[in-house]
Formats: sequence, C-alpha cells, structure tokens
Amino acid sequence: MNLNNAVQEARQPQPTLLKEAGTLLKSNIREYGMYIALVVIIAVFSIMTDGLFISSRNISNLIDATGYIAVLAVGMTLVIVIRHIDLSVGYAAGFMGALAALLMVKNGVPVYLTILIVLVLGIVIGMFNGVLVASVGIPAFVSSLAAMLIFRGALQQVLEKTGTISIANEHFNALGNGYVPEITEVGGLKLLSLILGLVVILLYIYFEFQNRRNKQKYNFEVLSGGMFAAKLVFISAIIAYITWILAGYEGFSWTAIIMVLVVVIYHFLTTKTVLGRHIYAVGSNPEAAHLSGISVKKITYIVFGSMGLLSALSGILFTARMQSAAPTAGTLFELDAIAAAYVGGVSAAGGVGKVTGSIIGAIVMASLTNGMNLLGVGISYQYMIRGGVLAAAVIFDVMTRKKRG
Repeated sequence: MNLNNAVQEARQPQPTLLKEAGTLLKSNIREYGMYIALVVIIAVFSIMTDGLFISSRNISNLIDATGYIAVLAVGMTLVIVIRHIDLSVGYAAGFMGALAALLMVKNGVPVYLTILIVLVLGIVIGMFNGVLVASVGIPAFVSSLAAMLIFRGALQQVLEKTGTISIANEHFNALGNGYVPEITEVGGLKLLSLILGLVVILLYIYFEFQNRRNKQKYNFEVLSGGMFAAKLVFISAIIAYITWILAGYEGFSWTAIIMVLVVVIYHFLTTKTVLGRHIYAVGSNPEAAHLSGISVKKITYIVFGSMGLLSALSGILFTARMQSAAPTAGTLFELDAIAAAYVGGVSAAGGVGKVTGSIIGAIVMASLTNGMNLLGVGISYQYMIRGGVLAAAVIFDVMTRKKRG
C-alpha cells in the first residue's frame, strides 16, 4: 500500500515555477506586497514623466532625500514591534542637528568629535524615554509627546539668538550631499560604484546560500532550487540596475552608504542575534516573554536607546543635506517615519516587521512625493494621497491578521 502511494505521488505533476511563485506570494503577501507596490509606483511615474523619474540624477536625489527618514524608520520599526510609539523623534532629530551646527560653527569643535557627541547624546535621550515607559510606567504615546514638545522648545531656544546657522564644513556637509570618491570612469560609469555594487551582489548571494544551508541542516522548509535561483537572479538584477543608474551620475552618495550600513547592521541584529529574538518575543507577547526569563524593561531601554541614536543620525544627515540648522528642522519627521514603517509591513499589533521592509516603505513614500512633484501635483493632494496609502497599509495589516486568526 505504501509502495502504491509512493508511486502515485511520484506520478503527480510537480508544481511549476510559476505556481510555486504564486503560492509563495499568497502566503507571504505582507512581505512582498510592498515590493510590488514599489515596482508599480516606479512604472507608473516613469511612464507619466517620460522616463524622467528613473533618470540617474532623479534616482540619486531620491535616495539622498530618503536617507534621514529611512534611518528613522528603521528605529521606529523596532519601537512599533515592541508595541510602543515614539512621537519625539522628529524634533529630537532637529534639535540634535542644530546642536551639531552649534558645536562646529560657534564652538569650533572638530566635526568627528561633534558627530560622536551628538550620537552619544541621542542614545542617552532615547534611554531616558525608555526609562519613563518601562520603569515609571508612562504610556509611550504620552511620554514621547511630552518629549516632542520639549525638543521643539529646545530647538527654538538654541537657535533663538542666531536664527538659521549655515555650515561651511565640507566634511560634515558631504554626509548629506557628497559622493564616494571615484577611481576612474568606464564608458561614462563610475568604476568604484560598479565595484561596490558587485560586492553587494556577491555578499547577498553568499548570505542567501548560507541561510539556505542552515535551514536545510535543521530540516526547515526552503524554496525549490529553481525558485531559489530565480530569487537570486531577480534581486541581483535589481541591485545591478540601481548600481548602473547611480554609476551613470555621481556614483554612490555617503547618505546611501550610511543607509545601507544601518540596514545591514540592524538586519543582522534582529535576525541573527539573541537580542533580536528577544525583541520580537517581547513584541509578540510581553507577558509570555517575561515568564520565559526575558527582561522586558531591558529590551525597552535598548529599543528606545536605539531610536535615540538613529534620531541623532537622522538629524546629522538632514542638517548636512541642508548645510544649515533651521528652527523648522524635524517637522513631521516622526509621521513620515511611522508611515514608512507601516507601509513597510510592521504590524500595529506588534511582534511583526522587518527593518528591510521599513527601508522599502520609506522609498515608497519618498517615491510618491518625488513623482507627484515631477507631475506638478498640488501639496494638498499630495498629503491626501500619502494619507490614503498609509490607511491602506494599516487596513491591509488588519485584514491579513484576521485571515490568520
């Protein structure tokens, strides 16, 4: 009987690559939906702008304009994963960017020491917010709202006498506007940028193979050989295309390099370390995590401290991009970061969300704004459309959770 069953199973037609892709997409619609949305947005705006949207100059500017929000979105994703929110990150970024300007311009502090001071201050501020939430028991919404008002006032105070502070330091401004120095050009393309793109592709393929071997070692389910190869080719092609576009303009910007480093570091921390597993355990069920020996308070301190660090980095990138510190810096940054996190797939219920998704979410929102600006869409319609996209992302999250339940 067993032999007959085995023969029948062998005779059954194996699923085709297309069917497997459809099944994979259906079961992972939360993860892949945002990538599909990004492809659709790029295609639509490219057609409507006669290719201007995907020009080398525009894509390079788009990535640089996304950097400071993408960095915030990474931190915000982890905050939402553990079922909290941080409304203070926008003005915290603005304040710390202004502080960096004051240290360099008014006090003559060296640029690298300034950056270190601001980043450490960001960690301290974030940790203090975590203490208010985890130890004092103040709801994160209230404590971060209070912090937002404090940082808004602090930003106005430090710039009250000087007004907007212009920054002339080339090394600092390069973080927001500069590009990686190039070796030479090959056919009009920046050689070093091509090499960096190739290194990224090789590293991606290496880690994918390593991850696949680890899953097979413990008998976890993996993609079929054909589907796995198709995935590698598809993602590598996207990286190669972006590299080719950027190499045709000025190459990789320092903002893009910093953004990639932040994503790589946080992706590693959240997927390959005990800390990452504890963060998602706390987000999935804080009570169960506590009973299993995980310190929920400690995780909350770390996540909010991380958010403070990334707020400081965001403030540095924005101030460097503007080459000045202004009293309006940081306005609505927190809402853009929250929107990017939700569009990127983080769940409002906590416990679900990837830092790689938050970057895609930031790029989706920035692409919408950039494309609508190229088309001359009014700012009022832009806000309504972006709000609609955010609402759709949250509705999608709720519907998929109901189906799983």
